[in-house]
Amino acid sequence: MRQEDVWNDDTARRYDTPGTGMFAPEVLGPTVDRLAELADGGAALEFAVGTGRVAVPLAARGVPVSGIELSRPMVERLRTKVDEATVPVVIGDMATATAPGEFSLVYLVYNTISNLLSQSEQVACFRNAARHLSPGGRFVIELWVPELRKLPPGQEATVWSSEPGYIGLDTYDVLRQQVVSHHFRFDESTHARLFRSPHRYIWPAELDLMGQLAGFELESRHADWSGAEFTADSRSHVSVYRLPAPN
Repeated sequence: MRQEDVWNDDTARRYDTPGTGMFAPEVLGPTVDRLAELADGGAALEFAVGTGRVAVPLAARGVPVSGIELSRPMVERLRTKVDEATVPVVIGDMATATAPGEFSLVYLVYNTISNLLSQSEQVACFRNAARHLSPGGRFVIELWVPELRKLPPGQEATVWSSEPGYIGLDTYDVLRQQVVSHHFRFDESTHARLFRSPHRYIWPAELDLMGQLAGFELESRHADWSGAEFTADSRSHVSVYRLPAPN
């Protein structure tokens, strides 16, 4: 599966779920609050800006926001919400594409760095973030923790969500550090709708090394956007990397 094929017109049309899921106020509110704080009065750049789930409310808070996005259909959905002057977007790969200007904050939310399917691409993403940042600038990544502890010998899949009308499961290739997320949505009929997306999972320690290779230092890591403590049992993390400030 190519990312261009995954994030197509159909996916873009179904992506937004206003008021629920990742668009729920209790999810989106702390995300925007924390990013506005980390921008520290400067401009922000979102890698994989998508339909503007985070960029639009962040811009409404007065933070100048730009984006980079591979999927044209996702950007077309964004344009139904705000114009190019409000959230300018460069079409391209977040590992290589460049946006004009200099930023105090670059951010990647909702596991998006794992959409890059090789280690070299993920390292390139860190370096691309560094190229866009002013000295002392921050790169923020929200990422899930691989649930390999749930995999007994011989099993290749974990169910990470089961609720009315929805089942989410991941299939792992631990040799190649690849995972495919499967999202099954169904109603009272006998039919279900499946959406699949490929990823390369990253342990927090590997992520920190990628940061070091790009000149970053880990500033903080929490279990969520509200600042909860990150522990061995945390299912995800928000990691803040910072470029050294001039002396």
